[in-house]
Amino acid sequence: QVQLVESGGGLVQSGGSVRLSCAASGRTFGVYAMAWFRQAAGKEREFVAAISRSGGRSYYADSVKGRFTISRDNAKNTVYLQMNSLKPEDTAVYYCAADTSISYDIGPTRPNEYASWGQGTQVTVSS
Repeated sequence: QVQLVESGGGLVQSGGSVRLSCAASGRTFGVYAMAWFRQAAGKEREFVAAISRSGGRSYYADSVKGRFTISRDNAKNTVYLQMNSLKPEDTAVYYCAADTSISYDIGPTRPNEYASWGQGTQVTVSS
């Protein structure tokens, strides 16, 4: 089972930027489709962005399209989420997830399709 550790969260003003990182253990990171999800207080976990195994393809939730960018560095076993033009409604705990069942080249939006999860990192956007 791969271990995922997120970092980079914190408090940021509206309109600001944050980059999240998710470091994975193991030697097979490049075979996993990766994704970012978020969960605001009192709400269900929701899809944010996904990236293919090679990093060549990605897609986003409509709510973050044009503001967030997912990327990965397979040599460093790390996936990133660059978040720009942040809004108060982006406030949430952000989780990275890995398709460790290796079912997809690029994963879906359903959280239950991802077998491995990090512990999450809080991002708070002040207005």
